Amino acid sequence: MQRILTSAHAEQTINKSRFIAAVDYCENERAVAAALRKLASQHQGASHLAYAFRLKTEQGIVQRFSDAGEPSGTAGKPILQFLEGRDLINVCVGVIRYYGGINLGTGGLARAYGGTAKMALEAARTGPYVEMRQYRLQLNYNKLDQFVRELQQRHGEVRDKQFGEYVQLEITLPLSEEEWLIGRYGTP
Repeated sequence: MQRILTSAHAEQTINKSRFIAAVDYCENERAVAAALRKLASQHQGASHLAYAFRLKTEQGIVQRFSDAGEPSGTAGKPILQFLEGRDLINVCVGVIRYYGGINLGTGGLARAYGGTAKMALEAARTGPYVEMRQYRLQLNYNKLDQFVRELQQRHGEVRDKQFGEYVQLEITLPLSEEEWLIGRYGTP
């Protein structure tokens, strides 16, 4: 599986209709909604906003698309096919259409929406998807600095620290490093 490392945009005009695609990394459906709202607010005069997204959740991969009022299967589905074909995860692609007065037909619409999405995906940097998991643990103050260094070496991140009798940490860590965490610090 791959993920988006950088957001990207692409634009093309086909038979006087202007198509603008935006690709964003999104961790959950709330982030997808925020990305689509942002795109819609930037293009308030647009005729359509078709989109597709794929997310990795605890229940598996969730993927959805919308044709945004275009004929069924001509807008969102071609976008989704590129996400599936590249095995991208936690990604949202929105494609705006400014109608130019010439009907493109179902094949033309599918090529236009899918092609614009493809251009934006090609402009974005991708990398391997690493499944992360959140953990909560408690440490003595004298172990905190060494723990943070080891965590960073394993591509983990401290999300929150609470100071009291002990340091309460909320971290994210690649799932593949869980054995290290349990073996070294005894907390899953």
